[in-house]
Amino acid sequence: MKISVIVPVYNVELYLSKCLDSLVHQTIENIEIIVVNDGSTDNSQKIIDEYKTKYPNKIKSYIKSNGGLSDARNYGIDKANGQYIGFVDSDDYVEINMFEKMYNKAISQNFDIVVCDVNCQNGNHNKRISSLIETDLTKIEEIKKQMISVYPVAWNKIYKRTLLLNKVRFKNKVWYEDVEFLYKLFPYITSIGVVKESLINYVQRKGAISKTFDKRLYHYIDNWNEIVDFYKSKGFYNQYFEELEYCYVRYLYATFIKGATHFSKEEFNLAVKEAKKNVQEHFPNYKHNKYLKKSFKNIYLKHFNNLIANIVFMLYKRR
Repeated sequence: MKISVIVPVYNVELYLSKCLDSLVHQTIENIEIIVVNDGSTDNSQKIIDEYKTKYPNKIKSYIKSNGGLSDARNYGIDKANGQYIGFVDSDDYVEINMFEKMYNKAISQNFDIVVCDVNCQNGNHNKRISSLIETDLTKIEEIKKQMISVYPVAWNKIYKRTLLLNKVRFKNKVWYEDVEFLYKLFPYITSIGVVKESLINYVQRKGAISKTFDKRLYHYIDNWNEIVDFYKSKGFYNQYFEELEYCYVRYLYATFIKGATHFSKEEFNLAVKEAKKNVQEHFPNYKHNKYLKKSFKNIYLKHFNNLIANIVFMLYKRR
C-alpha cells in the first residue's frame, strides 16, 4: 500500500461527501482511506456506509466512541498499512492528484515528510497559504531552522508511517494538537520534500476550532510546556535550544496573545500575565536568541510588555 489517508469524522454530514469524493477519485493507485467515525450523532455514518459500499477496495470504515480529533487520528494510525500516511479533516477536500504528486515526491529521494501549499476557503474568498518551506531540506541544520517558521498543521503533509509508529502520536483532549505533534516530531525528521502547489482545500467554517476562542486557548501554553519537557526527556533540549526558545516565545507572545484579544479586558490581562510568567520561567534570557533578527515581528517579541499588549488588544478590538 502506497498511501493511507486518515479521515476523522464527527458530525460533519454537510461536508463529508465532498471530502470523500475528493479522496476516492485520487489518481494514485494503492490508496486506502481510513474513515474513523468518532461517535457522530448525525447522519455521518450513513454517508460513510454509502461510500464503503460503492468503493469497498478504498474505504475502510471504523466506528469508535467519542474521544476527540487526536484520538481518532491515533486510532487511524494503528489501522494504517501505507508506506506514507496523510490526514484530511472531514470538512476539507483535496485536489484529485494531491496524493499522487506527494507520494511521487516522497519516493524520489526517500523523504521522511512531504509538504504542499494550501488553498484557504473563507466563504467566497480563496487565499493561497504557503507551507513556508520553499526548497527540499536534507540537512539537519536546515530542518532546525525551518522550525521557526513552519506552517503548523498536520494535514498539508504526508509522513513515513514508520516515523509515526515509532516516535510521536497526537496528544488527546487538547486544542492546537497539530502544533504539539509537529514540534515533537521535528527532532526525528532527517529530510523534507516540497511540492509547491496548493493541493488541499482548507474550508474555514463558522464554529471550527481554528475560529473559536475560549479558555482552551490556554492549551497553547500547556502544549508548549509539554514540548519543552519532551525535548528534555528525550535528550534533544540542548541541540534544539535556540529553536525551542524562539518558538516558545513567538507562540506565547504572538499567537496566544492575539487569540486572547477575543477575551474581556480583565481576562486578557490575566492571559498576558500568564504568558509572561511562563516565558520568564522557561526562557528568561530569550532576548539574546539568534533568531531575533531585525524585523517588525522580532522587535515586537523582543520588547513585549504590558503596554505593547494593551496596544494589541485595542487594535484587534477595533477590527
